[in-house]
Amino acid sequence: MNQSSVSEFLLLGLPIRPEQQGMYYTLFLGMYLTTVLGNLLIILLIRLDSRLHTPMYFFLSHLAFSDVSLSSVTVPKMLRNMQTQHLSIPYEGCISQMYFFLLFVCVDNFLLAVMAYDRYVAICHPLHYAIIMRKEPCVLLAAGSWFFSCVHALLHTLLLSHLSFCADNTIPHYFCELTELLKLTCSDDSLNELVILAEGGVLTLLPLSAILGSYVCIGATVLRVPSTKKICKVLSTCGSHLFLVFLYYGTLAIIYFFPSSNNSQVKDVIASVMYTVVTPMLNPFVYSLRNKDMKLALRMLYRKVVTVSK
Repeated sequence: MNQSSVSEFLLLGLPIRPEQQGMYYTLFLGMYLTTVLGNLLIILLIRLDSRLHTPMYFFLSHLAFSDVSLSSVTVPKMLRNMQTQHLSIPYEGCISQMYFFLLFVCVDNFLLAVMAYDRYVAICHPLHYAIIMRKEPCVLLAAGSWFFSCVHALLHTLLLSHLSFCADNTIPHYFCELTELLKLTCSDDSLNELVILAEGGVLTLLPLSAILGSYVCIGATVLRVPSTKKICKVLSTCGSHLFLVFLYYGTLAIIYFFPSSNNSQVKDVIASVMYTVVTPMLNPFVYSLRNKDMKLALRMLYRKVVTVSK
């Protein structure tokens, strides 16, 4: 069996100047805390308010948990490296980080599609919504998202574990990213590349097609009976969702499906920051904190806290 001769890797982190480390550390720490607090607040509100016990908020709570986990897999290590300049990460820790990163990215991928389908049923088939989106199908959709994401991450992790890593152990990134690790191997990685293009492409394009198809149907349904108020409401909701969808899939496409060279390393790192830091931070604002039901639940929670403190 092939065994790696590398016991640790060196994460070079973000391509920033030493004198700017403090500023970026404060910036990313603030963004990470906003991500964690915002998404945990969403989970808490959905848990406590019975009016939010609906399919849309059920999926939203899973998305919020996945976003917190995705940021927590990469950002704390990046912040620690920026503060201590201790850039090494053990081989086992690197492989584990890659596994959980792939897991939560894939979960986000599926949940975005499931939430788009939920909106499609609610708008295009409102009379059958309660039947189609019962508790059992919703649980199956969420469980399926987690199951197939685990299989996806485990597949790439097992394939990578059979490769050998030789002299060079420097990763020009702030976390153990799959494509960067493949560049360091001295084994034949053609199978890994094939699986990334085939299996990764299918798991990306199918949910994206479901999202776009859902919104095309929503748009067609709304335009059949034109109503300015209805159109503005739907466009507002869909516009926010589609913005994050294109932000999410656009950055993934830049990294995995476009040719990369040494000169484009900064581009890849910036794209990774967008979907590991920025997108999880924006999700609470786009999906929930602009929502009337969520705002009402937040006000009620605040009143309860104030009452108890008195």
